Amino acid sequence: MSKIKRNNFLDTVDEVFTDAKNQGVLHLYAEGDVFNGRKISVKGKSLFHFGTTGYLGLEQDVRLKKAASEAIYRYGTQFPLSKTYISHPLYRRLEDRVTQMYGAPIIITKNSSLGHIGVIPSAVSDQDAIILDHQVHWSVQSAAKTLKLRSVPVEMIRHNHLQMLEDKIKKLSSKHKKLWYMADGLYSMYGDEAPVEELMKLSNKYPQLHFYFDDVHGMSWTGKNGTGFVMSKLGELPEHVLLFGTLSKTFGASGSVLVCSNKKLYNRIKMFGGPLTFSAQLEPASVAAAIASADIHLSPEIYRLQRELLQCINFFNTELDKTNLPLIKRNDSPVFYIGTGMPITGYNFVNRLMREGFFVNLGIFPAVPVKNTGVRITISRHNQPEEIKALVQAMVYHYPKALQATYSSHDKVCRAFNLPIQTPDVSELPQSYGVTIQQEQSILKIDKDVWNVLFSEGGVFDWDGLLFLEQVFSGNNQKENNWNFYYFIVRDQLSKPILATFFTYALWKEDMLAPVAVSERIEAKRLEAPYYMTSYVLCMGSLFTEGKHLYLDKSHPLWYNAMQKLLDALEILDSELNASMLVFRDFEKAEVLNEFFHNHGFFKVSMPESAVIKNLNWSGTDNFIKTLSKKSRNHFKKDIVAFTECFDIEISDEIMDEHINLFYTLFENVRKHNLGLNTFGFPKNLLKCMSNHNQWEFIILHLKSNYTVDEKSMPVGVMFCYKNATGVYVPAFIGMNYQYAHTYQVYRQLLFQAIKRAGEMGFQTIDFGMTAGFEKRKLGAAVTEKIAYIQAKDNFSMELMEMMETKG
Repeated sequence: MSKIKRNNFLDTVDEVFTDAKNQGVLHLYAEGDVFNGRKISVKGKSLFHFGTTGYLGLEQDVRLKKAASEAIYRYGTQFPLSKTYISHPLYRRLEDRVTQMYGAPIIITKNSSLGHIGVIPSAVSDQDAIILDHQVHWSVQSAAKTLKLRSVPVEMIRHNHLQMLEDKIKKLSSKHKKLWYMADGLYSMYGDEAPVEELMKLSNKYPQLHFYFDDVHGMSWTGKNGTGFVMSKLGELPEHVLLFGTLSKTFGASGSVLVCSNKKLYNRIKMFGGPLTFSAQLEPASVAAAIASADIHLSPEIYRLQRELLQCINFFNTELDKTNLPLIKRNDSPVFYIGTGMPITGYNFVNRLMREGFFVNLGIFPAVPVKNTGVRITISRHNQPEEIKALVQAMVYHYPKALQATYSSHDKVCRAFNLPIQTPDVSELPQSYGVTIQQEQSILKIDKDVWNVLFSEGGVFDWDGLLFLEQVFSGNNQKENNWNFYYFIVRDQLSKPILATFFTYALWKEDMLAPVAVSERIEAKRLEAPYYMTSYVLCMGSLFTEGKHLYLDKSHPLWYNAMQKLLDALEILDSELNASMLVFRDFEKAEVLNEFFHNHGFFKVSMPESAVIKNLNWSGTDNFIKTLSKKSRNHFKKDIVAFTECFDIEISDEIMDEHINLFYTLFENVRKHNLGLNTFGFPKNLLKCMSNHNQWEFIILHLKSNYTVDEKSMPVGVMFCYKNATGVYVPAFIGMNYQYAHTYQVYRQLLFQAIKRAGEMGFQTIDFGMTAGFEKRKLGAAVTEKIAYIQAKDNFSMELMEMMETKG
C-alpha cells in the first residue's frame, strides 16, 4: 500500500509567510516614537496608513488614552486573577455599558480567538452539528474543529452559498439536534457581508438552524450604538443567534464581547467556558479605555463618527469608480480588496505602493485562496481626501506595471476572481517573452528524434510510448478512459528547445492523493454512484506515466520566460476545458521551481516516493547481492532467494488470449488494494495493446503446483514492463494474486526478477516509478521524495476538503 507523507497545513502556511516576509511585505516593524493614526513609519519611510482596522480612529481618542493611563496609576498594569474568582473593579461598569449597547446579556473575553475557543465547545452539544462558511475567520474554524474530537460533525460550504447551506441542513437535520452555521458578519478581506436577512428566513424554514456570527470587523462603524453590521440587520438579537463583537480594532480598546440572549445558554457559557475561566482578565488600562469607548458608543457622537467615516468610504468608492482596478466587492464598508491573482503580483504591487508612500496590507493564504491574492485597503477617519485620491492615482499608475513585471494581465486577474471582463486588455495579447511555443494534440505532430532526445530519462513517455497511450486511451466506453493529450515545446529564437512537456485532460478521482481512510469512505459511496467526487483535471504527464515529465534547460537564460510562456498557453487551454485542477507533478522535493509555482498560485502537495536504479552493471545474481548492504543482503536471502524455487519464471513479449482476463484481474487487484494512490481502472483492451506492442514484455510468476490450493501451477504475479527507446527499463505495473502474495513474497520476487531481466538485457537504468519505496530501496534503488504543484479551482470538491480536514 502506498505511503505518502502528507503536507501539514502549517508547513504550507510557513512557506507562504516566509516567501512574503522575504519579499518585504509581511512581519514588518513599525518605527517612530509617536503615532497619530494617519501615518505610519516603515523602513525609515513615513507612509499614509491604509492598513488599520481602527476604522473610527478611537484608538487615538484622548478620552480613551486618559482613561487608560489613569487606570494604570490607580490599579496597576494588571489584575492577576482569573475572573472566575474575582473581577477587576472596573469590569462591572464595562459589562453594564456593553449590555446597554446591545440590549442583551454579554460576556467579555480576553480576545476573539480565546473567546471562540471558550464559547463554541460550551454552546455546541454532542448532539449538534456545525456548518462553516468557507471564509469564516480562521479563529472560528480552529475552535470549531476541536469538536471533532467529540464526534461533532464539522462540515463546510462555499462562501455565502445559501443553496449549499440548505442542502447541508437537509442532510444533517434528521441526525442532529441543532445545526450551527458559523460565519463572519463582515468578512475581513473582501469586505463583503453575510446575507443575514436571507439566513434568518432560512431559520424560519428550518427551526434547528442556529447562527454563530463573528462580527468584529462590522463593529462600531455601523449599527445602533455601534453594535455592528449583524445587529444593524437584526435589530434585536434572537435566541438562536450567538454574536461576537470586539472591544479592540475600531472600538479602540482591547478584548472581545459575546452577546447571547438565551439566558440558559448564557449562564452555561459564563459559568465555565474554558479560556474564559482560566485565562487572565483584561488589564485595567484596557477595561478603562473600553468604558470610555462604550460611553461614546452610547452617545449621539457615535453616529457623527459613523457619518464621517462613511464620507471617506464614499469618496474612495467614487474615485475607484473612475478606474478599471479590479475591486472585488463594492460596498459601504471600510474594507476594500484589489485583486492581483498571483502572489508575485501582489508582492510587486504592495512594494510599489510602499515606495510611493502608502501602507496597505497583502491578502494571502490562508486568509484567501492562493490564486486570489490581493491588496486589502482599509479606510479610517484618519484618512484625508487628498491622500485617498493620491492612493487611487498611485494604484492606477502602478497596477499595470506590477502586472507587466510579473507576466500577468488584468484579464487574468478578472478570471481568477470571476469578474466580468468589460473591455479588451492589450496586455492580454500573447506575449513572446523572446521564445516561441509549439502546441500539438498528438505526438504524431512532434519530431520523434527531438522528443526522445529531450526525454532520454523518460519512462513510458518516449515517442512510441505516447503514441501507444493515445491509442489505448481513446474510443473507450468509459469516460474515464478517454483522454485528451497536449504537447508543448518552447524554443528560443534559434529554435533550440528550452522546455518540453505533455499534459493530459482526464477524469480523476478527487481523492487520488487523499489519506487511505478518506478514500475508503468515498469508495463505499462509489459502489452506488461510480462517479461520486470525480472531476476533470488538466495534468502534466498522465495517470499512466511516472517520472520527469518536464524537460527544462535551466542553464538557458530564457528558461523563466519559457515557463511563463507555458503557463500562458495552459491558462488559455484551462479556461476552454474548465478543469477542476491544474497539476504539475513528479518534481523532486528540493526543486528550484518551488518559488516559481507558489508565486503563480500553486500549492505544493506530497506524492509517493519514486525509485530508480542507475548504472546497473549486471554480472549475475551473486555479484548483484554483493552490491547490497548487509541488512539488504539478509533481506534478499530471507524474502527472495528462499522463495525463488517456488516459481516457474516466464518472460514473454505477448499475453496469451486465455490469460488476458486473468492478468487483468491480477492488475486490478493491486490497483484496488492501493487506495493511497486511488485511480480509476484502465481499459481492459490495455493488455491486448501491450501484447501487440514490441516495446512491452511481461515477467510472469507461475506458482508451482505443489504450493497451490488446487495443486495446479498458476500465474500469481505479473510485471508489465516497458523497454524505453532511450535505454530505460520500466517495470510500469504489477498484478498479484493476494491469496499467495504474502506467503510467497510475490511482490519482492517480481522486483528482483525485473532487475535481473533488465540487467541481462543490458539496461543500466531501471525506473521503478512510485510507491513502495522501502521495498525498492532494499534492492539498491535510489528513492526520492516527489511533489506536485496544484492549482484547484472553484469547482473542486468542497466535500473532499471536509474529509481531508477530518483526517488531517
